[in-house]
Amino acid sequence: MIYFDNSATTRIDPSVLTTYDKVATEIWGNPSSLHKLGDRAHQMLEASRKQIANLMGVKQHEIFFTSGGTESNNTAIKGTAIQKREFGKHIITSSVEHASVANAFTSLENLGYRVTRLPVDKEGRVNVNDLRNAIDSDTTLVSIMGVNNEIGTIQPIEEISDLLENYPTIQFHVDNVQALGKNIWDKVFTPRVDLTSLSSHKFHGPRGIGVLYKKEGKVLAPLNDGGGQEKGLRSGTENLAAIAGMAKAMRLLLENEKEGAAREEAIKEKIINYLKDKPGIDIFSPANSGFAPHVLCFSLEGIRGETLVHTLEDQDIYVSTTSACASKTADEASTLVAMRIDDKIATSAIRLSFDESNTLEEADQFIKVFDEIYQHFAQINHLGED
Repeated sequence: MIYFDNSATTRIDPSVLTTYDKVATEIWGNPSSLHKLGDRAHQMLEASRKQIANLMGVKQHEIFFTSGGTESNNTAIKGTAIQKREFGKHIITSSVEHASVANAFTSLENLGYRVTRLPVDKEGRVNVNDLRNAIDSDTTLVSIMGVNNEIGTIQPIEEISDLLENYPTIQFHVDNVQALGKNIWDKVFTPRVDLTSLSSHKFHGPRGIGVLYKKEGKVLAPLNDGGGQEKGLRSGTENLAAIAGMAKAMRLLLENEKEGAAREEAIKEKIINYLKDKPGIDIFSPANSGFAPHVLCFSLEGIRGETLVHTLEDQDIYVSTTSACASKTADEASTLVAMRIDDKIATSAIRLSFDESNTLEEADQFIKVFDEIYQHFAQINHLGED
């Protein structure tokens, strides 16, 4: 089996699963309880929070635990909009965000907030000047993803951060679910970022657990009311075993981050070198510093993306259409549509996404299998003929 769908989810690391099982079995007290079992659970909770904070280079009390990237994004966006509504109801995002961001903005728009969705260029990247022109006296939030989940574009977070230094009251959220461990963290997480989102299952941790980084001094309206856990921001008994597993997964990921990202980049380059001169192939994720090393999106004209996904699956190779979260809905290829790619090409796109465990041998096998598929469909569709 070749698994090239790591942007959708990664396989949990066996040692992380061991940690999860051990904590779930041995440290099962409620962290809010006053007795020694609760105290032991609380100590594990805070040790995990400290480890994650240290790995991210932030303060321990700036880390909050959620159920994953979707909740982190919703808490950052809706929490900001609600908290700051008396100061303004204008919020800004891009036209290529993950559904958990895009739909959160739509929900707020339906509640009377004014939303600006920035356009993108032919590489799926926003223009900082467009953001500058969009900001007005009512703007309270800017939310721009770090790495696009469909084609891997790295957004200009550093330049946006420089611009927003002039607007200290605007909260800046970055969805960094696709960015951790790819040797690009400095590009997508700057001192000006107020809020950022992570999801454990994207880096070999358990599902159903994530992180919201909230900079010291920034205030969000809580979306969950209850017992006051997570300093009142996210009530509900903490999923301690998953939190401990996530902390371990993050540590393991970042121990060999440069080597892992370099391996992903080499796989991407190898496949691109095979694809780049093929008639009927359109590549949307070039191998350059403006794109993440682990995402490769391309299309084969004349065959729908889902058909190609299943054809590869028959050969035990697993990829996706442009977004696993949108692949079963009508929202496919939203980034490519925003880039004004022709619909016939956009709906032919597939996404390969690698992790540090993938190999060049797997790339060779993918190329061998895909070449047979390509030759078959090229003959049917007369690709390369005048």
